[in-house]
Amino acid sequence: MLQLSEKQAQDIVDKMMQDIPYNINIMNEQGIIIGSGQKERVGTIHQGAVRALTTGDRVEVWQDGRLEKMGTNEPIQINHQYVGVIGISGHPDEVRPFCNIVRTTVSLLIEQRNQLESLAHEASRKKAFLERLLAHSGSYSQKIRREAAQYHIDLQLPTVLLYIRFPHEAPELGTETSRVFLQLPSFSMEEDGHVQLILIQSESNVDSIIQLVHQEQPQAFISVSRRDASIAVCYEQARSAMNILLALRPAAPLIRYDDVQFLVRFSTANLARHNNVVSKLEDTADLLDTLRSFIHHIGSMSTTAEDLNIHRNTLQYRLKRIQTLTGKDPRNWLELIELTHGLLASYQ
Repeated sequence: MLQLSEKQAQDIVDKMMQDIPYNINIMNEQGIIIGSGQKERVGTIHQGAVRALTTGDRVEVWQDGRLEKMGTNEPIQINHQYVGVIGISGHPDEVRPFCNIVRTTVSLLIEQRNQLESLAHEASRKKAFLERLLAHSGSYSQKIRREAAQYHIDLQLPTVLLYIRFPHEAPELGTETSRVFLQLPSFSMEEDGHVQLILIQSESNVDSIIQLVHQEQPQAFISVSRRDASIAVCYEQARSAMNILLALRPAAPLIRYDDVQFLVRFSTANLARHNNVVSKLEDTADLLDTLRSFIHHIGSMSTTAEDLNIHRNTLQYRLKRIQTLTGKDPRNWLELIELTHGLLASYQ
């Protein structure tokens, strides 16, 4: 049922009466007053509104009576459905134009609310479908294939999944990127930041889309799955690769599952008997950045110091702090491997 709430109706009445020098009543589909300049009338039956709803025509009262006041009552019709009535007290010839204005305003607000509810319902339906799709294993049924087709997904074709993590919750996308997101099957996911999944079923599109996103959003992180018949498998690959990217923060914000399979398996291996030692560095961003750089530069003191733009003595101090906090010395290769595992595991 298309309708206004009592609060919405009263808000409209209060705002309209700042400019219209007549009392305004808004009635629901039963003729009950839900908003009025005379608030004591809210909740009562409006006889003129009942007649307007019954006949579907404007009802005008030309003189005050015991149960009615002089004024004009206009039924509100949306999609061939009567959803309420606008009533304005006063001489009909004077208030009729104002009644039309208020009726149009209320109609637009009801239609807008209905559109927003439809969009919210579709977003909820799309989210529920995505959750089923990403949890699906085995062959696809005809039912899920038909539902996927509504989102332009052909479940008989292999897929590459792009997992795009934007640094901000509401990225400002350019025209070309927005067009791509509309043309290809894409889904938004609210996790730690704004995540967009893009399903690509044409081999020629992958690199061009990655390049386009990086041109418009150079800070975005992108992980790429293998091409696989199962979208759930593609998602797990891309998500796991993204965790490696977030853990190590390499210079290039792009990672492909094919290139980090070993690190994915390594990160999920239960190798530590006790709590993850890297968790002790969670509140020290400079030490985490130092550890990442030291890993990327294969333990080179000079290259790491240059990358971090710090003096070698400062780097030595930070490495000793890491050793003090974790009990593992990054300058010892075997212990650096343990720290690398801990860093990867902390993002799983």
